[in-house]
Amino acid sequence: MARRVFYSFHYRPDNWRASQVRNMGVIEGNRPVSDNDWETITQGGDEQIRKWISEQLQGKSCVVVLIGSKTAGRKWITYEIVKGWNDGKGVVGIYIHNLKDSNGNQSPKGANPFATIKYGDSGRMLSSVVKAYDPPYSTSSYVYDHIKENLAAWVDEAIAIRNSA
Repeated sequence: MARRVFYSFHYRPDNWRASQVRNMGVIEGNRPVSDNDWETITQGGDEQIRKWISEQLQGKSCVVVLIGSKTAGRKWITYEIVKGWNDGKGVVGIYIHNLKDSNGNQSPKGANPFATIKYGDSGRMLSSVVKAYDPPYSTSSYVYDHIKENLAAWVDEAIAIRNSA
């Protein structure tokens, strides 16, 4: 089954970590945006950013939130999560803080971005249905391998959860 996902992550601190996941080749994701492209998009204001996110989500079945130390609570990441969920797409989180960045550093674990987002009429938090996986290793190469081995199944599970919610 072809899996097409939208990757959501905090660009500045986590771009290197996110690129490791995106380049695993396990699933097809959205095309990376260069700094210059993002600058052009953001110059168009909030409406242009919302339009770009909507275009990127078209044809995708799941939003994969790559959770770093400062991912939770970011305006556009929250928007991408809510937009994906409301559009009927699967949503899943994967903690990437133990993947090394370009300088060989890991980062502190961040908060669950789904823990502050309410959904539906029940007022329940999205974290009660959306899973956030934290690889059980501290060694970057083991974290990488764990994500690579499980990413496809996590995406499939997220889609199934959304379809039954």
